[in-house]
Amino acid sequence: MPFKSTPRSAAPLSRRGFLKGVAATAAGLYVPQSFAGVMHIPHEQERHIALHHLHTGEKVKLTYWEKGEYLSDSLAEVNRILRDFRTGEEHPIDPVLLDMLHTLRLRAGRKAPFEIISGYRSPKTNNMLRAQSNGVAKRSLHMQGRALDIRLPGMELKDLHRAAVDLKVGGVGLYSKSNFIHIDTGRVRYWGS
Repeated sequence: MPFKSTPRSAAPLSRRGFLKGVAATAAGLYVPQSFAGVMHIPHEQERHIALHHLHTGEKVKLTYWEKGEYLSDSLAEVNRILRDFRTGEEHPIDPVLLDMLHTLRLRAGRKAPFEIISGYRSPKTNNMLRAQSNGVAKRSLHMQGRALDIRLPGMELKDLHRAAVDLKVGGVGLYSKSNFIHIDTGRVRYWGS
């Protein structure tokens, strides 16, 4: 289709109209700095993760991102270790969770693996846990592979919570009595007990 030019008789765009158009375009292109900070960590060739699942005893230490790409074999290994340990079901884990863990570990200056209390949860497991506790969401992001319950040995829980909040990515919950924090890739929100 050929380019159509605007007729000369059309009214010129007002300054206010022009600025509204620029603002609307900018809003459409806006990417939150918080996600950019986690997903595009400057000057890195590799990103690493170390996990210890407390319910299965399994441990993994691997490179999951290299030369600008997530590594499919590593993501498959993460999916396996973060499976629903009650049913054995696996689900793809959101790589942004791994970026969050990687960033937290760098900022904390820790080498110990993250202790995993809960990764993926099947709907069956989530319903069973909801029946036992009012602290389990009906539409938990655990069921989408978008949430983790974690600790980091050698780091106070409240400090880990604060560091996760400072990422300004997703949800971060503090569960002091149960000794873990929750992180997810949903909308930004914070809570604690």
